Amino acid sequence: MSDISDPCTATSLMFGIGGAAAFNLSMGAGKKDTAGKFVGNALIAAGSIALVITLIGEIFLTPMLKFFGATNNILPYAKEYTRITAIGFPFLIITVSGGHMIRADGKPTVSMICNLTGAIINTGLDALFVIGFGWGMKGAAAATVIGQVISCSIAVYHLAHFRTVKLTKNDWLPDMKIILRVANLGMSQGFNQIAMMVVQIVLNNSLKHYGALSIYGEDIPIAVVGISSKLAMLYFSFCIGISHAVQPIASFNYGAKNYLRTRQAYTKAIMAGSVISVLAFTIFQLFPRQIIFLLPLIWGINGMMFAGAIADALAFVMALSFAIREFSRPEYKNIFKLQV
Repeated sequence: MSDISDPCTATSLMFGIGGAAAFNLSMGAGKKDTAGKFVGNALIAAGSIALVITLIGEIFLTPMLKFFGATNNILPYAKEYTRITAIGFPFLIITVSGGHMIRADGKPTVSMICNLTGAIINTGLDALFVIGFGWGMKGAAAATVIGQVISCSIAVYHLAHFRTVKLTKNDWLPDMKIILRVANLGMSQGFNQIAMMVVQIVLNNSLKHYGALSIYGEDIPIAVVGISSKLAMLYFSFCIGISHAVQPIASFNYGAKNYLRTRQAYTKAIMAGSVISVLAFTIFQLFPRQIIFLLPLIWGINGMMFAGAIADALAFVMALSFAIREFSRPEYKNIFKLQV
């Protein structure tokens, strides 16, 4: 189900991918003196828009939620949740857009750690605040914001310690020419997210209207589509990951006029995405019920209870292993020695 955070995602992609692409193009062309300006201006623009989205969301919360397709039964919970999570929009946008910059700096593992850390903390605090303290939707919203703040802190730390170029104060001074260049490079990703949001809004409102006229009511059809969308994200995540991973490689080689390697990177990404798409289509067609219920088919209601905990535990192990490997690199040891 589409929600009010979708404009945040569109903004993050536009300035994150656009800024990273511009940075890598400059680095590939040997223009290190201007490369840092694309990073600083992209983040300044993204952060400024984030503040505007937060303000609009807080002022026009109820009409926006209705516009996005919230039903009368869901609306009170959506208002309670979104009014708090809107505070975290700037942190969310800086984390996501900053993650693209960190990846462009040659540290994809750190970018992944930023996202995983926030998600794990969010999930753990959800259990504590909602179940332990009984705070309901407010607790879930607070857990989300705290996770976003911590992820943002990690991203900001690594942005302040950029490896390939040293970011200066001048790189953070707004330059409309630089910002427009960044927006131009990331426009396709941003508009694609907006288009998906519009389609989902129309779908939600159609399901609410026609669902109310059916025996299912207005809530069940939206819930079913929501489940399907979350499952589809398992597939989309792989394809999105491939597209994000190939971006710095293709941008750098294009800037360096190494068009052969640019084409090779693009071709390999398309091939990998195609294979994953065929496999996902086959699995979803052959095992739809098994995919939806997973563990509940084996353990019933207990399977549903433990599914989230098992997923979080596996994510924690992965994040921890990547973090240990990343911070074991020699350059981090030198930093720690200097601090001591």
